[in-house]
Amino acid sequence: MTTKGILPDHMIAELAKSGGIRPVREFAPDQIQPASLDLRLGKVAYRVRASFLPGPRTTVAERIGELKLHEIPLTGGAVLETNCVYIVPLLESLALPADIAAAANPKSSTGRIDVFTRVIADNTRGFDRIESGYHGPLYAEISPKTFPVLVREGSRLSQIRFRRGHGLLDATALRALHDKERLTDDVEADVAEGIAVGVDLAGLGPDNFVGYRAKRHTGLIDVEKRDGHTVADFWEPMAARADRSLILDPDEFYILASKESVQVPPDYAAEMVPFDPLVGEFRVHYAGFFDPGFGYEGAGGRGARAVLEVRSREVPFILEHGQIVGRLVYEKMIARPTTLYGMGIGSNYQAQGLKLSKHFRV
Repeated sequence: MTTKGILPDHMIAELAKSGGIRPVREFAPDQIQPASLDLRLGKVAYRVRASFLPGPRTTVAERIGELKLHEIPLTGGAVLETNCVYIVPLLESLALPADIAAAANPKSSTGRIDVFTRVIADNTRGFDRIESGYHGPLYAEISPKTFPVLVREGSRLSQIRFRRGHGLLDATALRALHDKERLTDDVEADVAEGIAVGVDLAGLGPDNFVGYRAKRHTGLIDVEKRDGHTVADFWEPMAARADRSLILDPDEFYILASKESVQVPPDYAAEMVPFDPLVGEFRVHYAGFFDPGFGYEGAGGRGARAVLEVRSREVPFILEHGQIVGRLVYEKMIARPTTLYGMGIGSNYQAQGLKLSKHFRV
């Protein structure tokens, strides 16, 4: 056991038991994941004029009071419309010890339906980062970008990791781990600042698909409804081009897959981070957490592709096969989780290839 790194599932449970996490009601049975905790929406959503950060001397509640346009009860379910900004108090608040900090990210299923969500804490200058020792509430900023979504009190769109100190692997440690565990099937892997992840535009499977483009003017997606939506109603499949390229159109949303298969050994967690904001006018991967055991053979993985949620910005942009779009950085776990990703805990994306979110019927 190391003293620095990400808290595993059993330590998250201990943190909650000691009062460091304060839920309004008991956790759901599957709410604690191997290296993270799912966060649940509270009973009301506030439609606000604009996204915001509270800053060092302001609470989120005070900013909501200034910017609120409408209050929407979530107890019976409510539709969040595209390109609107909503703030939702979460059912979990924090009273962190002085040596524990936290970071949040959208859940994989949230990113794959293009729902942009970030966690906000009081008196902060940044999204998705909670300083060590923080005592206070948590809020989700939610903005559906492509599909309207039906959410309820208790819906889980975000997840949070807790860490003590700095356990991120430097280039030397990452190379040693890769030499031992083969973190990617790329024989010429670039691991200088994280495992380089390229995009696959050569095509997968018998249909030679490279991904899906979201349709416009669709019905809504019920975020609680697993296997409840028809793919063709929401997505247009895309076949590989002869030149193995793809032109990203502005304001379109794409689901693509990495060229490499990757894995996360049991004593580590990983996160997808942007490769370099200067190399292209596009955003990749809203949901960046990879749990211990993801793609790991011992947990039923044998390597798994990283699914990439891609949106171009203001101009069309050409992606080429193998172009690096992100890096997977690895961090030590303080201890091995009780259960790994994929080991009988309902993990949706173990051993995945090109896969849409759990909301769609295969």
